[in-house]
Amino acid sequence: MQPLIHPLEGQTSTFGMRVLIVSDAWRPQVNGVVRTLESLIKEAPSFGVEVIILAPDSFPSIPMPTYPEIRLSLTGLKEVSQRIDTIDPDAIHIATEGPLGFFARQYCLLRQRPFTTCYHTRFPEYIAARAPIPTSLTYSILRWFHNAASATLVATKSLQDELKSYGFSKTQTWRRGIDLDVFMQGTKRDLGLQGPIFLYVGRVAVEKNIESFLNLDLPGTKIIVGDGPARGKLQTDFPDALFLGLKSGQDLADLYATADVFVFPSRSDTFGLVMLEALAAGTPVAAYPIMGPRDILEGSGCGIMNEDLRLAALSALEIPRENCKKYASQYSMNESASHLFTQIDSIRRNGRSLKI
Repeated sequence: MQPLIHPLEGQTSTFGMRVLIVSDAWRPQVNGVVRTLESLIKEAPSFGVEVIILAPDSFPSIPMPTYPEIRLSLTGLKEVSQRIDTIDPDAIHIATEGPLGFFARQYCLLRQRPFTTCYHTRFPEYIAARAPIPTSLTYSILRWFHNAASATLVATKSLQDELKSYGFSKTQTWRRGIDLDVFMQGTKRDLGLQGPIFLYVGRVAVEKNIESFLNLDLPGTKIIVGDGPARGKLQTDFPDALFLGLKSGQDLADLYATADVFVFPSRSDTFGLVMLEALAAGTPVAAYPIMGPRDILEGSGCGIMNEDLRLAALSALEIPRENCKKYASQYSMNESASHLFTQIDSIRRNGRSLKI
């Protein structure tokens, strides 16, 4: 194994640790959390790190009401504790706030073990879109969950500031990245469709606001890649759009490269890795001017943000594709993994996060 020059410390090092990541989101789900964890597993050996995932596939589970793609583990503290003891990790990172995340948190507190958490998703807003539960209640639960950690890792400074306003006390940024090798090698295909092609990739669910994209009066063809509980209704309501279901790897990279504009209609995402994937394939982005798009696109020259999403999509057609690829090249998964493992290593050694 060749040690790497650590970009955050300026010295040659490997970490030499076993990291347990506890996640209620895992295969066969396809989302940003799962893809990030898969990429971390791939990058980890370069840093002398072994990553082990504790996920719902290790336990009996049931589908989550209103969202059957998400599995809820039927287990308890004893079973989770036994699994963690068997794995015997050097560090524990809790990626989600589901049943496994709660039991892993309880385990760490009982054993007085430092741990990190991650805030990926605006669950209060997602839950409120499905049920009459006030966001203030959900945020109070999430604040209780995350403030017990040594650090809660978030994708951007703007999300960090927002969570601080809700009373989250130990947030740290973790730079995100993608597998550039995959998406930069996307190849434009002739799909036999009328152009220009406007593409959306992601979960097909109410919180993603896909209907706003599908309602736009745009020339050419709209393509939806992904699956989720809203797909059936949207497919019925918008028969002119092309729904391709789940795609991954080279097929997904080629679809990004084939599209003329990637449209990101969400108003609730905290980041949006799919925007980086599209940019890496050379496809400019159209989005609303909110957190996530602003953090990625502002000042980049690779996307258009406007409350008029139609105008943004049409204007993005003028952006040179080579500008997008060049900009995306700074978001490597290798650097993202290095940033995460540095945080985790500092906490396991010192009981606190490295201020970076």
